[in-house]
Amino acid sequence: MHLLVLAHRLPYPPNKGEKIRTYHQIEYLIQMGHQVTLLAPAEASDDRIQADRLQQKVGCQVTVFAQPWRKLKMLVALLTKKSLSVANFYNNGLQKLFDQMLGEQTYDAVLCTASSMAEYILQSQAIKNSNVELMMDFMDLDSDKWRQYSEHATWPMQYLYKREWQLLAPYENRIHNTFDHCLFVSEQEVALFAKQLDTPCKAVAIGNGIDLSMFSVCNYHQKPQPPELLFTGVMDYQPNVDAVIWFVNHVWPTLKHNHPEIKFIIAGMNPTPAVTALAKNKDVEVTGFVENIVPYYDNARIFVAPFRLARGVQNKVLQALACGIPVVATPMGAEGIECEAADGLITANTASQFAKEIDRLIEQPDKAAELAIAARACIEHKYSWQTQLAQLHQMLGAERA
Repeated sequence: MHLLVLAHRLPYPPNKGEKIRTYHQIEYLIQMGHQVTLLAPAEASDDRIQADRLQQKVGCQVTVFAQPWRKLKMLVALLTKKSLSVANFYNNGLQKLFDQMLGEQTYDAVLCTASSMAEYILQSQAIKNSNVELMMDFMDLDSDKWRQYSEHATWPMQYLYKREWQLLAPYENRIHNTFDHCLFVSEQEVALFAKQLDTPCKAVAIGNGIDLSMFSVCNYHQKPQPPELLFTGVMDYQPNVDAVIWFVNHVWPTLKHNHPEIKFIIAGMNPTPAVTALAKNKDVEVTGFVENIVPYYDNARIFVAPFRLARGVQNKVLQALACGIPVVATPMGAEGIECEAADGLITANTASQFAKEIDRLIEQPDKAAELAIAARACIEHKYSWQTQLAQLHQMLGAERA
């Protein structure tokens, strides 16, 4: 089949959650014999260079389209009661190119990544004359993300977040009624989406996977001392910012009292001033951008995922488990991951529980080493990309590929 992908961000390099997911979807579908053409609005200054690299890497046609007047479009959206998310990723030029391509070539399916890309379908004249199959990969339920943000923010951001939530929820329902297939990253997201629909839910869960070749397991007993705790992620992303600030303010003091020698590493690009300020605490390190995250996993004895704001599956947790690192997470941080405490994924609801579970892992290194082995085994068994994406291949009509 010939698949046209409308991606809200160029999925290369695959260095953050949604980009990782889309990259592996494209790579897998090409490996399964599908032809893929990708369109995306340009976001970073080097996106054209990265588009060429993606094209060479996986063998798909890639076009990125400049995004002029983005701030003006956001202002217009604000004044006209339109979603800021949709306005941020919409471009008239890309719309014209999309319609032109549909008129000149035959595509079997269009896959949109994230709800904001549905606008290109809803505004398309060419789509009305096409028999193309429409697929939406919501990944996460964005409207509920904004709802969560609104409950933790102050004015004026509280107003903007609430506005986005209230505009996106009916928009997501419209997508569900327009598209042939709707995907989410977990069954929890599907169940949440079903609650806001006024029609039977046809969405399905297709989870994330792990490229196991990128993550190896170090001997747990040979990891360096003193013990290092680790958190990774893009550090201007609000759920990540909230997680590390909460952890340092509410869990770290107890841990430092019980284990004065431990360290906490926050590794990831674009740390906000509030995150950078956490390094004022003794033995808390904020790295900023790192070229290679693997050495940080190699040194870490425990990975923490103290999320209070989140949607969907946390790739960072899967990566940590793939590296054989026990994880202590809030239930929200563990959402959608089919591993349990015996597999190295331990949940804690409160700051005191978080500190208690981390204390136990530090004080029982042999038990932690057993969990490290179980963690890797769980990921190998359940979370290869081939296993996770087989259903997507079937949806596209494997018999016609």
